[in-house]
Amino acid sequence: MRRKVFALVDCNNFYVSCERVFNPRLARRPVVVLSNNDGCIISRSEEAKAIGVKMGAPLYQAQALLDAHDAAIFSSNYALYGDMSRRVAETLEEFTPDIEQYSIDEAFLNLDCDDNGGEEKLDATGREMRRRVERWTGIPVCIGIAETKTLAKVAVEIAKHSERARGVVNLVEPKYLAQALARVRIEKVWGIGSNYARRLKAAGITNALDLRDADTRVWRGRESVVLERVIYELRGVSCLPLELCPPPRRSLTVSRSFGAPVETLTELREAVAFYATRAGEKLRQRKLVANALVVFLSTNRFAGDVLYAPSVAVTLPCATSYTADLIRYAHLALEKIYRTGHRFKKAGVMLVGLVPAPPVQASLFVSNERARRLMDALDQINARMGSRTVH
Repeated sequence: MRRKVFALVDCNNFYVSCERVFNPRLARRPVVVLSNNDGCIISRSEEAKAIGVKMGAPLYQAQALLDAHDAAIFSSNYALYGDMSRRVAETLEEFTPDIEQYSIDEAFLNLDCDDNGGEEKLDATGREMRRRVERWTGIPVCIGIAETKTLAKVAVEIAKHSERARGVVNLVEPKYLAQALARVRIEKVWGIGSNYARRLKAAGITNALDLRDADTRVWRGRESVVLERVIYELRGVSCLPLELCPPPRRSLTVSRSFGAPVETLTELREAVAFYATRAGEKLRQRKLVANALVVFLSTNRFAGDVLYAPSVAVTLPCATSYTADLIRYAHLALEKIYRTGHRFKKAGVMLVGLVPAPPVQASLFVSNERARRLMDALDQINARMGSRTVH
């Protein structure tokens, strides 16, 4: 008999790990990665956590501590992180085609097994998966294995903080389940936000084990069906299947805050061209095309500048993901809203009216086949050799 089993693969300190892949001298050194505009800390190495660096702390508050421990500080590089996330996903596909990319650093997998001897195979699969991902990509991961997504989240939370687990925790075996649930605080349970956690603690429910044993009828009446679903998931009843076909996106945005204010049209054209290029790559990865695009700019009112945050939409002649067309119309849009005398802090490109690529009717006067072959070649080279090898 087949048993439904989920695995959750969680990349450790993902942004920091990506930086370390290409700079081995960062090993065993405190490392942090900053948010857009280098404002706050959004990723920390274990060494940075050990010296007391807080997640989400503004850089200026942690600067003295980081300097005292010779920490490495990086601006975020989302192009690199997206590329490394894709490589991790491709490695996981060696084990199963059923993968739900939950976030840039997490993925759920289907690891259904037989009742007879299946638990031992799951342990072996999890350890081989962890070894291969780190060997092929350089990214260390933790893996949680269980009969529901919520239990897999519990398992991976334990795997992160238990040296005995060595990065893999399998909760399919029921004799360890109660002990594992008791170790997870209620606010760490997937689906339990701060408001839920506060009300549950007031009722004496402080960990995942307490919540599993709670009366579903009482809590459904007091809260919602969402909390009831979490309780059933903790009991091993799967309520959240893999989303192998997520709903199609309606829009796609690429934007960035500049490290220093930008004033010239030439600099903005370069930035907008880069954003349009990245947006086109993301469209083609998802096999989508856009019917229109929006370009937007913004000054920084917190720096004393006059607030000027214009945007303009342009309808494309034909739905497309062709980078050259996206850049051309993005530049036309930019020229409509650019005004001299402003110090711009942020710019971006939003693609809207997204539809699947194959059924789109091409323009009578435009041949899309050559453009498609060019983009396919460009994407294949960049996927193999690294982002923006050819651009």
